[in-house]
Amino acid sequence: MELEFSATAIEWRGPAPFVFVPVPPDESELIHDSARELTYGWGAIPVEATVGGTTFTTSLFPREGRYLLPLKVAVQRAEGVGLGDEVAVRMRLGR
Repeated sequence: MELEFSATAIEWRGPAPFVFVPVPPDESELIHDSARELTYGWGAIPVEATVGGTTFTTSLFPREGRYLLPLKVAVQRAEGVGLGDEVAVRMRLGR
């Protein structure tokens, strides 16, 4: 499954790096519907994501009925992304 969306980068005091892009509700619902087949445990969903010209692997984390995409520090630096910035994301679920 491939998804594209834009959202505002937020801070959440979970696992580092603390900067996340919340997946919008409609896309989160699509992910939730397939989560059983995709998760490797604890509800985490592996993804390959692209922000700007940077492609990276990570895992989505379920939070309050939605999913959060963590932005690695290397991605933040490479793309000049910080808290409060609007971030365009393209991602493929599963690895």
